[in-house]
Amino acid sequence: MSFWITLLLVIVIFLAYYGGSWLYYRFRAKQLGGELDNAQFESTMRKAQLVDLREKKYFDSGHILGARNLPYTQLKMWVSKLRKDLPVYLYEQGATLSIRAALKLKKLGFQNIKWLKSGFNEWEGKTKKTTKL
Repeated sequence: MSFWITLLLVIVIFLAYYGGSWLYYRFRAKQLGGELDNAQFESTMRKAQLVDLREKKYFDSGHILGARNLPYTQLKMWVSKLRKDLPVYLYEQGATLSIRAALKLKKLGFQNIKWLKSGFNEWEGKTKKTTKL
């Protein structure tokens, strides 16, 4: 009986942690106010620095036309490639990493940070694939 109680406790703690984490990032996203739907994102992205936060292999398999690849795992290392005086538009598969990246950029002094609400999976605009020679 003790095994089942322990297992149940571990599952509850796991769900509470991930549920709490999700709620925290949703709350912070509302505070930042940078979430854009596909139409808003596409109509204003030409005036911004467009950043794909996915790893290179996913970027190469297809990305939004005009985006540059700065994977989230390497963002701190490459943040100097971004200009603070221009808007930064972020996207990835979903939205959680974009929110986390937006929070990091905000701490580093970036003011105008937006992200794609539904992520690249729901993107309907122009895309490009990187071909390897």
